[in-house]
Amino acid sequence: MYPISYEVDPELEGRNRLTTFFRYIVAIPWLIVAAVYGFVAEIAAVIAWFAIVFTGRYPQGIYDFNAGYLRMYSRVYSWLHLMNDEWPPFGGDEAPDYPVRIGVAPPLDQYSRLKTGFRLIVGIPVYLLAIVQSLILYVVAIIAWFAILFTGKLPEGLFNPMRSALAYLTRATGYFLLITEDWPPFSYEESGAAPAGQIPSESPSRRPEA
Repeated sequence: MYPISYEVDPELEGRNRLTTFFRYIVAIPWLIVAAVYGFVAEIAAVIAWFAIVFTGRYPQGIYDFNAGYLRMYSRVYSWLHLMNDEWPPFGGDEAPDYPVRIGVAPPLDQYSRLKTGFRLIVGIPVYLLAIVQSLILYVVAIIAWFAILFTGKLPEGLFNPMRSALAYLTRATGYFLLITEDWPPFSYEESGAAPAGQIPSESPSRRPEA
């Protein structure tokens, strides 16, 4: 099971047309907080990179901080791209009652220094696929915006590709924050996505490789 899970409740009926119409305006405060949070998370990831390369361990405090950013980022961008209408929390704490839930497994006892040291190189395919997924998400979200405005509904045929793209982008972000060593699964179905918060701490995917 992949160490980062992405789960979203399908809100297909009775969508709020007003907040949908102004979504990119009302989202500005959340985007500002996410940008600042993300800037600090990138610095924290650089510190974690040095820590892992020299010690093979991800400092717990930095790991928790970056996991919090991942949860906050994923909730905000899911809401921004019309997956739900409920205002997202500003912080990075777990929010089991929120329609979008991100599960992050505990850090490994030992990380691969080689995989971490060359992450920006071995991660090129992940980066390229993330660009493709971002384009898919953007195009489908525009269509979803019109669909909700005219019908008050989000068709399942639009929900599914957006969910898949957001799941990949969440895991790709976690990959580049060094939270996981494994490439994200290509599709949502391949992830074996478990409900957030139900990833066992001793999941086989979290055990260090020989």
